[in-house]
Amino acid sequence: MEKADVVIIGAGVIGLAIAHTIGSRNKNIIVLEQYDSFGRETSSRNSEVIHAGLHYPKDSLKTQTCIRGKHLLYEICVKNSIPHNKTGKLIVACNDAEAGKLEEIYKNALECGVRTLQKLTKNDIKRKEPDIKAKMGLFSQDTGIIDSHSFMSFLFNTARQKGADFAFNVKVIGIRRGQGCYELTVKEPQGDLFDFKTDVVINAAGLYSDKMAEFAGLDIDAHHYRLHYCKGQYFRIRNPRKFTIRHSVYPPPTATDLGIHITPDLSNGLRLGPNAEYVEEIDYNMDEISLKTFYTSTKRFLPSLDQSDLIPDTSGIRPKLQGKDDLFRDFVVSDETDKGLPGFIDLIGLESPGLTASLAIAEIVGYLLR
Repeated sequence: MEKADVVIIGAGVIGLAIAHTIGSRNKNIIVLEQYDSFGRETSSRNSEVIHAGLHYPKDSLKTQTCIRGKHLLYEICVKNSIPHNKTGKLIVACNDAEAGKLEEIYKNALECGVRTLQKLTKNDIKRKEPDIKAKMGLFSQDTGIIDSHSFMSFLFNTARQKGADFAFNVKVIGIRRGQGCYELTVKEPQGDLFDFKTDVVINAAGLYSDKMAEFAGLDIDAHHYRLHYCKGQYFRIRNPRKFTIRHSVYPPPTATDLGIHITPDLSNGLRLGPNAEYVEEIDYNMDEISLKTFYTSTKRFLPSLDQSDLIPDTSGIRPKLQGKDDLFRDFVVSDETDKGLPGFIDLIGLESPGLTASLAIAEIVGYLLR
């Protein structure tokens, strides 16, 4: 039976970042991916925003890895000419209740060590974004956008240059703890099954990460690892030249997401979304019934928007640990030795700001492997 030193399950942005980070350690590293290429699901179906780290609790992994990750991400983009743009972001309030939420965000950002967030008056907003109408706002200098595919291509290529091997179109269907190692069973494209051993398993399987943990023998309900699928749709503005929007524009966040926002992309287009709808199955079909919700939500702060300006774009699924009626849940980045699985590292619930945090999360995994 063949043997590897490290197996990474999943070639989304997290798995790629880990392979890029640990690939130079002279280990036999294999990345397993069930699709025909990297980044086919959550990593390529998102807003492509580089987040600043404003919204989550001070001591949470989401905050710590987002703040560390944004610096690493901008640095690697500049150094390697990865397309990106530090657009900045406005969070706007249209009434007193929303203004109160912005005050809470401002206070939380300061507690988290973010010193680049500015308060904006109604007139300040009008000077920055003439088409936006709001009572008050916050401006985040550190927020930006990135070409996520170019970023993932860079990670993929550098990981391979460092010696990591990638196996696409293979699906992990079994994980067993053996004598001092793990035995994995994978299903190949033609349906054949193949077994091999590895010393270390890094579970970066995104939407399927809870299932991988379950394969390894963990009770995912007892450990609160069961994922909840949360679908987000995007609409695009048909004629972006109708507006002069230069920054990302957000409403105050909801209990489960950052709200339907406007994001300028690197092709001078404008996208709206995502919304948040908990679903039972992974389904990327667009529901055009949601168009009116997008329209009414955005028109509050973009009054010149017409419903006819919107056209369907795409959708994605978030792997959330937080259920529909749950309170905040943090990322899980866990060495499972204390659960009887030495050499098994779980990465579960890596939704937003996972793209921003990817390099920082990879640093943590690298540290756990020392």
